[in-house]
Amino acid sequence: MGAKSGDRLVVEGHTAEQHRREAVVLEVRGADGEPPYLVRWADGHEGLVFPGPDAHIVPA
Repeated sequence: MGAKSGDRLVVEGHTAEQHRREAVVLEVRGADGEPPYLVRWADGHEGLVFPGPDAHIVPA
């Protein structure tokens, strides 16, 4: 997985009750676009994320 600032991180829900979550990548802290990513979630919270296999990047 490779990202750059401005891309979107999309995390799919595992069940029908869990919804898809999206965040904007603010900063890439790994080498060559690799995680961890500093992101801002839709609710305004920011955090450091190591995405799992249920996540993908949507280019800006």
